[in-house]
Amino acid sequence: MTEAGKFSSIENLELELLLQAIFIHYGYDFREYSRAHVKRRVLHFIAKEGIENISMLQHLILTRKKFLAGLLKELSINVTEMFRNPHFYKAFRDNVVGVLKTYPYIKVWHAGCSTGEEVYSFAILLKEEGLYDRTQIYATDFNKDVLKIAKSRTYPIKLIKEYTLNYQKSGGKESFSDYYHATNEKVIFDKNLSKNIVFAEHNLVSDSVFAEVNLLISRNVLIYFNRKLQNKVLRLFDESLVRGGFIGLGNKETLMFSDISDRYKTIDPKAKIYKKIRD
Repeated sequence: MTEAGKFSSIENLELELLLQAIFIHYGYDFREYSRAHVKRRVLHFIAKEGIENISMLQHLILTRKKFLAGLLKELSINVTEMFRNPHFYKAFRDNVVGVLKTYPYIKVWHAGCSTGEEVYSFAILLKEEGLYDRTQIYATDFNKDVLKIAKSRTYPIKLIKEYTLNYQKSGGKESFSDYYHATNEKVIFDKNLSKNIVFAEHNLVSDSVFAEVNLLISRNVLIYFNRKLQNKVLRLFDESLVRGGFIGLGNKETLMFSDISDRYKTIDPKAKIYKKIRD
């Protein structure tokens, strides 16, 4: 097996057949994911499981569901942390919170929520700004395993030092330790942070609009899709967002040059926060 990005023509064909087989047999569609991402994760999975080649992987996935579950987990995008890129949260406090305070009720869709750290980050921010009690947050991902972690509110204690620093840089107003209970190996976040959160399965590639919302957060998900799929997902986001609503993307993502860019105003170019100004 060659390294990712240097597949032979046969290996490239095997990969396309694998993705097509997964879609036809199980309905999971990775055909428009970034090929660099897919190749890297498939190679890692094959090496980890001791599988000879992609064709053998395809046979195992079609005949033994445990291999499908393993590869889905491998392809899922689970790089996240509390208050990741603190500037984003600071910019959100400075530029968006004031507008949200004029709303009687706020609906938020956190698309591609992974293990939930950024969802709880937003819950904390909204609580500190006096908005949480009138907010409904929908947090979705296609991966059942990461949703279970998100629902548990439980994370390794070794990460808390970094999370605390992120929180402080983001403009946090309280002591971060007030939001969780620590044991020797883990921390469990306050259950009150999840009272207005609904975690649900949703596949951005194949599913339709999840809810009509005032705020849509999807950070560092689009970077794993090709341009065609990025535009498809952005159109889905646009259909979900009310006029005057806000969308927050990852620091390597943008609405510029997309199919919906003319309907949005840039609120903060560094933080990648945009406001919908027309339907």
